Amino acid sequence: MSQLFKNAYYWLDLLVGFGFPALLFVFYRLGKAGRRDWRLFCVGAAIGLTWEAPIFALSALSQTPIVHWARPFPMHWTIFMISHTLWDGAIFVAGVWLAALFCKKPILERFRWRELLVMIAWGQVSAFLVEFSSVTNDAWVYVEGYWWNPVLFRVGEHPITLMMQPIWLAAPILFYIIALMSLFLL
Repeated sequence: MSQLFKNAYYWLDLLVGFGFPALLFVFYRLGKAGRRDWRLFCVGAAIGLTWEAPIFALSALSQTPIVHWARPFPMHWTIFMISHTLWDGAIFVAGVWLAALFCKKPILERFRWRELLVMIAWGQVSAFLVEFSSVTNDAWVYVEGYWWNPVLFRVGEHPITLMMQPIWLAAPILFYIIALMSLFLL
């Protein structure tokens, strides 16, 4: 079973990335998600693009890659960059949904530390899980050896690095501020 997952990893990656907007649309049609969820998804994807584009472009086009792909992509790298950007939007929306689950309602009406902390915690956990799933399935790994991306620990022979942790500390804060500000812009 694990070998099947490993072999299908890139395809599952694309399925989740491109599938989440379809799932969100179904939720919207069923009344389980609203226009705000769509807006927040778009904001999250736009924020994610700020790191996905440089990571993918530098890794595919330069002599100083940030990511090493253990196996070649079955499609052009830009398709995966878009998929990961959609993943980021999905991760942000999942953070909002977790805040709705664990925080006093209504959420995103005013600043609340608990909402922000749920989103930050989810960002940290999701960043770790994404990297962990990739390295354990021999898909991609962040290149070690850069002073700005030290290895935190290893899973077998594979490094889990620092780079995405500060990003997923700052990004939910920015996302939360934009989400709160958008209340006044609607």
